[in-house]
Amino acid sequence: MKKHMFSFRRYWQLYLLLIPSLIYMIVFAYWPMYGVQIAFRNYSPVKGFWGSQWVGLKHFIRFINYPDFWRLIRNTLGITIYRLIASFPIPIILAVMINEVNNRHFKRTIQMVTYIPHFISTVVLCGMIALFLDREAGIFNLVGSRLGLKSVAFLTVPRYFKHIFVWSGIWQNTGWGTIIYLAALSQVDTQVMEAAIIDGASRMQRIWHVNLSHLLPTIVIQLLLSIGRLLSVGFEKILLLQNDLNMEASDVISTYVYRTGLLGGQFSYTAAIDLFNTVINLILLILFNWLARRLTETSVY
Repeated sequence: MKKHMFSFRRYWQLYLLLIPSLIYMIVFAYWPMYGVQIAFRNYSPVKGFWGSQWVGLKHFIRFINYPDFWRLIRNTLGITIYRLIASFPIPIILAVMINEVNNRHFKRTIQMVTYIPHFISTVVLCGMIALFLDREAGIFNLVGSRLGLKSVAFLTVPRYFKHIFVWSGIWQNTGWGTIIYLAALSQVDTQVMEAAIIDGASRMQRIWHVNLSHLLPTIVIQLLLSIGRLLSVGFEKILLLQNDLNMEASDVISTYVYRTGLLGGQFSYTAAIDLFNTVINLILLILFNWLARRLTETSVY
């Protein structure tokens, strides 16, 4: 205790700098947890939190018994797992490739070109997708017609939706995703790399045994964080690409919550759905964090 008090007195200026961050976390992260009780009540804005009727697990049971419950789960998991498998390795591969480039001007040009799509807003991106996939004037259909293929209204065909959503996201975010891996690669000990060269290791052997070995803790942490968001697709892009014809494949938990909660005013019901979502994500994070700690000795906590 005395040791801690001495540390506080000596470095009180540094502790003082923590106060704004603590206030931010309390106001925006911990205090809103007070509102979680909405999920267990028939919430009425007039009656407030404590005046609204307590209904326990009624809203959770209602969601599980919802006729399209499994379709929502299937679509949500289908998109997120597909996105995780397809998009997770690509920034790692691109970062390793950029790191192997010796020409600094060319390297910076590649980085800039791959970063730019990340700054395109979701609305603009979805507009670009709609234009590129247009049945009459879209570039994909124009090229396809030259090859003798039939024109297709891609955004109206359910089986194409996951591919459009995932690969457009990969194009937009891959370059930005390389930043953390390039930062980790910059910390590789040059003496270790030089020793590998002296020992006769080929470029691929150096990449595999030195670079990727150094990246492993970062890869594990990033994978765990991605798994912790497995049921969180994010509704903005899906909502903008969604239409009545592709609803079978594009309707996910977040878009259902938007329609039912914000548009339908069923606040307690949708709060229960979001809490259900969060609990599943937390369980997955804890489980895979335990596995990662056992297998790689690297974990989030």
